[in-house]
Amino acid sequence: MKIICVGRNYAAHAKELNNAVEEEPVIFMKPETALIPSKFPFFYPEFSTDIHYETELVIKINRIGKNISEKFAHRYYDEVSLGIDFTARDLQSKLKAKGLPWERAKAFDGSAPVGEFVSLKEVGNVGDLHFTLLVNDEVRQQGHSANMIFSVDKIIAFVSTFVTLKKGDLIFTGTPEGVGPVKPGDKLTALLGDKQLLSLDIK
Repeated sequence: MKIICVGRNYAAHAKELNNAVEEEPVIFMKPETALIPSKFPFFYPEFSTDIHYETELVIKINRIGKNISEKFAHRYYDEVSLGIDFTARDLQSKLKAKGLPWERAKAFDGSAPVGEFVSLKEVGNVGDLHFTLLVNDEVRQQGHSANMIFSVDKIIAFVSTFVTLKKGDLIFTGTPEGVGPVKPGDKLTALLGDKQLLSLDIK
């Protein structure tokens, strides 16, 4: 399975990091080892001193597809969850300054924990979903899928032009504003509406 991520998909988040709003989705990938088994903590890596959380709506692909038309993209998913795109911001800043790829800062082991998946029949329209991240029970991020620059269906159509999507692939759809650092001892809780999908300790 693949983990496909979209960067800069909320205008306010692009602004907070002084990034341009792109005309096409910014795509990068993470390996399967970026996932964290259920109930396991996130272990702060030794190679960074500035790990940031980025809370995102995550789509699970339910069938194989290539060159998918946007109008048919909704047929390729029926479950959603929330995930954290952990980013080594110090490494990312150095890599961006040199025009180098982000993988060292984005694709390390444990960098993509994902919560419980729920059916869209239960939570509603993928274009009208509100999500929240709590850090130590304090609200740090709030997002709404209606504010994404590129919708889920646009993302699927765009990605499938380059990469065949397979059942079980995950798409992280981008983070809203409010990203920030974590430290050992923190507890992260992600909610879709009022439903808790992810709880994660930082060690």
